[in-house]
Amino acid sequence: MKLLIVDDNNSTRKLIRSIMRPYGHEIVESGNGSDAVKLYASELPDCVFMDYEMPGINGIKATETIKGSFPNARIIIVTMFDDEYLRAAAIKAGAERYVLKEDLMDLPGMLE
Repeated sequence: MKLLIVDDNNSTRKLIRSIMRPYGHEIVESGNGSDAVKLYASELPDCVFMDYEMPGINGIKATETIKGSFPNARIIIVTMFDDEYLRAAAIKAGAERYVLKEDLMDLPGMLE
């Protein structure tokens, strides 16, 4: 399975990569929402782990843009913001799930 990890924090991308790599996933990374939209179109990953707060376009807008062109895209918002408004906006944009960064160890089970 090919995964796209999108987060402006290199340490967070590295942590998610270390959690997912033992499962044999191919991993592609992006540091911002704008690049993630372009990378999605060229790489066509099976699932995206998308941060919310990033420079340029945020994760919800990037999700909405990707889903507009690729309605079957699987996108999981991964954020530190436990906020009902953001959760609702993420789901409305097309995210499959909204996961807090404190629950990163749950990510492998979400791909089943």
